[in-house]
Amino acid sequence: MAGRTIVFTTFPGIQPLDLTGPHEVFATASRVVEGLGRNEPGYELVIAATASGPVVAESGMAIYAPYALSDISEPIHTLVIPGGDGAVDASHPELVAWLGQHAAGAQRVATICTGTFLAAAAGLCDHKRVTTHWSRAGELAQQYPNITVDPDPIYIFDDGLWTSAGVTAGIDLALALVEHDLGPEVARIVARYLVVYLHRPGGQSQFAAPVWSKSAEAAPIRLACEIIHDELAGDLSVDALAERVGLSSRHFTRRFRSEIGEPVGRHIERLRVEAARQILETDSVGLEAVAARCGFGTTETLRRAFHRRLEISPDAYRRQFSSSSQTSSS
Repeated sequence: MAGRTIVFTTFPGIQPLDLTGPHEVFATASRVVEGLGRNEPGYELVIAATASGPVVAESGMAIYAPYALSDISEPIHTLVIPGGDGAVDASHPELVAWLGQHAAGAQRVATICTGTFLAAAAGLCDHKRVTTHWSRAGELAQQYPNITVDPDPIYIFDDGLWTSAGVTAGIDLALALVEHDLGPEVARIVARYLVVYLHRPGGQSQFAAPVWSKSAEAAPIRLACEIIHDELAGDLSVDALAERVGLSSRHFTRRFRSEIGEPVGRHIERLRVEAARQILETDSVGLEAVAARCGFGTTETLRRAFHRRLEISPDAYRRQFSSSSQTSSS
């Protein structure tokens, strides 16, 4: 096959958009390259399953895989591993074994949404920083403690492995890969054709997702989570929370991370940023008031948290996402 060969793995229980979204980005990029008359290859797209034929997706849609994994013998430019309920809830030993044997031969590997679970099972994520759908991040972290799971970014690159967040984030990741391969002009034309936002930075938070918060198993940590949600502007230091739930600070810190899947300080900051984000989208109060309401104390602390988590300033976020700005621009 000519061009950059991209292999999409598929399996029962796949999320269709995890495959079709990136597939259309790469297919459109090939047409754009041809239309521009550029003398360079586009993409050859291959959909493969354990056995060739139809695969039933989690929604009941049938996806046809023309190739079996055993048919894939050529060098792979990009190996794409979509997600879906089947990636988490079902066992696909043949697929996992194939990934473990052949992923190293690909120039790069990309997972979409919960496809990270399959990559992790194949050992492709060991000692790397990855992301996945916000609702499954804690589960991934618990199953694979040698992986650093960050539930916030849209996508992450770490040592040849690209991982992305839920569903439409796969389109963002595919656009980033097209820009890397073919340049910003092609990526820009593809985004315009598909009517999608061109470049949500990988470090940008999963804006559209509600705050991911895994349920605590035991009463002390459940109580702590309730306190955090109800009193974001209050004293949420480790010592203060530990005292209120009747645990030592050290024991509280260890149990919180084990049950919630992230350190308490990081969890609190994420909830505070989410609360501030919602205020900035719907209210015109000043940043000082936003910082006070959400427990940041100062506008500088608010700005640092936004840059750290969303790679955008609070002012820029408000201009881009507030309902008032959208109304005035329409």
